[in-house]
Order: sequence, then C-alpha cells, then structure tokens
Amino acid sequence: MNRHSSNYSPILNELFEAILSLEDLDDCYNFFGDLFTMQELTTFAQRLQVAKLLYEEHTYEMVRKQFPVSNATITRVSTALHYGKGGYRKVLEGMRQRESAEEA
Repeated sequence: MNRHSSNYSPILNELFEAILSLEDLDDCYNFFGDLFTMQELTTFAQRLQVAKLLYEEHTYEMVRKQFPVSNATITRVSTALHYGKGGYRKVLEGMRQRESAEEA
C-alpha cells in the first residue's frame, strides 16, 4: 500500500515515523510511557496477546481464561487477524522468527 492511500494522513505518518526512529526497548518504554497511560498500554498489549493466541489457534474460551478481555475484543482482534490488512500477521510472524533465531 502506498502513502497516497485514503487511510494515510500526515499526522499518522509523523507518529509512525517517530515510532520507526526508536532504537531499542528502552526507547519504546520511554516514548510509549509518555504517549499513553499505563491502562492504554496494557490494553494494546493485551490485544497483541489475544492475536498471538488466536494465531496459534487457541479458542475464544482459552483466550478469556488467560486475559480479562471481552468477547467483543476477541472478536474484533480475530476479525482483524483473518480479514484485516495483515498487520497482526506480519508482527506475529516476525516475533515467531525472532524467537526461533534466539533459540538457535
């Protein structure tokens, strides 16, 4: 997808460019800690964990047992994972590759 897509905007571009400029985990903690509340960060982190479990083919019930999220959140994440733009899949596959490389 190119930057002229209707989904792109200058302020989002600037945010994402800022994120891409981060060099390490400490930078991420500092930037996202300033940008979001702890509750917001926790919510985003839980969504990623929900996506990871669904990607690994866990059931909704198994997800609910591990994370205090609503059925609506699980459904929203599942829909994005299966019918979205591929963002979750790209991140999850990258995480899986990184974990495999660290184990080797």
